Amino acid sequence: MTPDYHGLTEKIKQWGIELGFQQVGISDLDLSAHEESLQAWLDKKYHGEMAFMERHGMLRARPAELHPGSVRAICVRMDYLPEGARFAAVLKQPQLGYISRYALGRDYHKVLRKRLKQLGDKIAKHIEDNREDYSLSADFRPFVDSAPIMERPLAEKAGLGWVGKHTLLLDSDDGSWFFLGELLINLPLPVDKPQPEQCGSCTACITICPTQAIVEPYVLDARRCISYLTIEHGGSIPEEFRKAIGNRIYGCDDCQLVCPWNRYAKPTPETDFMPRHALHTPDLLDLWAWSEEEFLTATEGSPIRRIGYEKWQRNLAIALGNAPHDKAVISALSARLETASDIVKEHIEWALAQQQAATESSAVKSRLTERLIRVVEKGLPRDA
Repeated sequence: MTPDYHGLTEKIKQWGIELGFQQVGISDLDLSAHEESLQAWLDKKYHGEMAFMERHGMLRARPAELHPGSVRAICVRMDYLPEGARFAAVLKQPQLGYISRYALGRDYHKVLRKRLKQLGDKIAKHIEDNREDYSLSADFRPFVDSAPIMERPLAEKAGLGWVGKHTLLLDSDDGSWFFLGELLINLPLPVDKPQPEQCGSCTACITICPTQAIVEPYVLDARRCISYLTIEHGGSIPEEFRKAIGNRIYGCDDCQLVCPWNRYAKPTPETDFMPRHALHTPDLLDLWAWSEEEFLTATEGSPIRRIGYEKWQRNLAIALGNAPHDKAVISALSARLETASDIVKEHIEWALAQQQAATESSAVKSRLTERLIRVVEKGLPRDA
């Protein structure tokens, strides 16, 4: 009897929806068309300090080698945009800290991986319960941004969207505010058709990027990307990018915020991705006052925790340096100089210099204002 893989695929997609995924698609594992561009990207060192990208090399484009026997990827999408995300409200208030909206809730790695495992178990049970209909037992392995695998090209082949000029996956109905996950499996399921690319002549994401990290359409230089600099990059953040970072203390969403397709995005129904600890509108000085223990407690179960306390303070120091002149900011920064690590101390000193420059600028403006008042009130010559 020929196995009914079409019927099984329909069941898999239904089970996926029941488990909380917004979309499920099937792809083959042939990513050979991406090997040349991947190698060129690595050769240009666009991966920065992410040595694992270079270490695994072409394995990223050969998913079958990650789980021998696999012939398909079951690709899933889970939306994360929280209700009341308050993007502009935070970005326009430099005394607040902006955290990329994907990181406001529970760590997505844990959420998606658990659901993918459950999906795999459902498939395996169905196969086992219907052994007379199938010649294979189900063998699978879940992936959630946790292994060298090119998840966006796989998801693109599976019909979940197309890779936009900012290198993120886009869907014409739901934009890009979603996580991706994959279940590599040994069953020859029928594959889905890709969506057509629909960016057209739009270059909004390229233009808006604060550090011009999208060096050409579909190519990102991670070394310039604020998400990379505030999360992946260790040590000192190059001075040329510090002003552009503004009040972004963990990640950056600008290229998604400006994308026209995201006007169609819907808030997530997933409670695990709801903001925790009011981190969607945090005061920078309140965050700066956290001890390491308080940082670890407040970020427990959050992806933010993995950057560690030193990077957290480094990022906050830059944001405080970019904040409006404030004696309280200067006092708080100065109070940490003696106890800060060398990396954090360097960024505190930069921030204090920025605050001092703001002080001097404010003083000049104040003197000019006073002169203008004198001219108006006393009728003095304008060169007085």
